[in-house]
Amino acid sequence: MRLPLLRAPGSRLLGILLPPVCQVCGEPGEHDRELCGPCCLALPWHTDGCARCAAPLPEDASDICFRCEEMPPLLDHCWASLRYEDPVSALLLRYKFHQDLAAGRLLAQLMALSPPPWPLPPLVAVPLHGSRLRRRGYDQAGELARLIGAPRWHGLRRIRATLPQSERGADARRHNLDGAFAVRGPVPDAVVLVDDVMTTGSTLHACAEALRAAGCRDVSAWVCARVP
Repeated sequence: MRLPLLRAPGSRLLGILLPPVCQVCGEPGEHDRELCGPCCLALPWHTDGCARCAAPLPEDASDICFRCEEMPPLLDHCWASLRYEDPVSALLLRYKFHQDLAAGRLLAQLMALSPPPWPLPPLVAVPLHGSRLRRRGYDQAGELARLIGAPRWHGLRRIRATLPQSERGADARRHNLDGAFAVRGPVPDAVVLVDDVMTTGSTLHACAEALRAAGCRDVSAWVCARVP
């Protein structure tokens, strides 16, 4: 199943006047994407992840990794469209830290090419705290969810500013997010969290904890890229 992305008015005409150029190699893009066919085929598509945490699985493993079998996570399902490897990692860094919204648009297109293999309830973007949103100027997870174009729910809020997760170890990541998220309004029975990168899963699990405490029964996650 491929999801249609939202298209801005006039984007088709713009594509005719300014044909897309591949953001990876600079060759002409294909299928209205800033990505050529060879680079698309060479991307690190993630097709062998654990169904509960999206971590890469050995060839002879079942669909659930040993860790999730021993300690089931708060996520019912987890899907990563890509692995966090070049050139995807470079695109994500440009998008997240260098205000490259064109890279974000391409990443959302790639997510739509490889959506989860299960039905999509409303998407819930992992939110930024207001202070970080003001500094950055945009919400990277929110933009990905918006561009994917599926129905969304906006009741999850980040109520406490936290230190950047990328600067902390696994244990510190978990405690860094204590009490960081809250839910406003009635919560749906099922949601899919959307984020750009999953490393340890601490942020997604903190979101899932807040959603379940508010009455959500099924919390899954869909990320652009999973760190191996």
